[in-house]
Amino acid sequence: MSVAQIGRWKALALATSAVLVGITLPTVTATPAAATTTAYDSTYYANAIGKTGTSLKSSLHTITSRQTKISYDAVWNALKVTDQDPNNSNNVILLYGGTSRSKTLNGGNTGNWNREHVWAQSHGSFGTSAGPGTDLHHLRPEDVQVNSIRGNKDFDNGGSAVSGATGSYTDSNSFEPRNAVKGDVARMILYMAVRYEGDDAWADLEPNDSVSNGSVPYHGRLAVLKQWNEQDPPNAFEERRNEIIYGTYQGNRNPFIDHPEWVEAIW
Repeated sequence: MSVAQIGRWKALALATSAVLVGITLPTVTATPAAATTTAYDSTYYANAIGKTGTSLKSSLHTITSRQTKISYDAVWNALKVTDQDPNNSNNVILLYGGTSRSKTLNGGNTGNWNREHVWAQSHGSFGTSAGPGTDLHHLRPEDVQVNSIRGNKDFDNGGSAVSGATGSYTDSNSFEPRNAVKGDVARMILYMAVRYEGDDAWADLEPNDSVSNGSVPYHGRLAVLKQWNEQDPPNAFEERRNEIIYGTYQGNRNPFIDHPEWVEAIW
């Protein structure tokens, strides 16, 4: 390259830099999920098809509220079916850790798995009574110690690595699950927000963008949950789980597994 060419290249670079100074680049956002169709659209979801916004949310609430409730004790055996390891029928898959553990190791001791409330019980103070406290659509098996680390934290990106749950991270007020279940977590949280609207004995559960919700009936961070829904679409394990809960236990479905695009249509 000649001296003249070098000079022209430097001038162009400086001019380009000058143009970029002060410009705010657009925020990268996830691409909305593509519209899907299911075998349930003309039956189970008939009153929701074609709607958006609050109208869609209201319709899905009515649809998912037709639900059989189970006891908290019954959740133990239900999780052994809904979360069975596809490669080992004697085990369940742990949500945050992703490891396979014997179904018989359920309990409260170190090395056991227990019942993780993805929508934390304290966010609305519903405890473990039949209803939101026993709803299988947000209950998953998890290692006792990892469950304790997650506690009642909201969901967000970042933090330090979680011992016993490779790929998961946590800080003082939030928890980030491994990539393979980020969408699962998002769809479970948003299911709870359409299923429980405060017209029964329980609080109106809603997502928001806070990570300090404590005991109020909100769960965050919505903006991140929406990204996770796009990043990690429903897989065969999640879809099978939805079918079992619908057909064997509760008689209702998580609509965001069947139609992940409805997340963006509502929020």
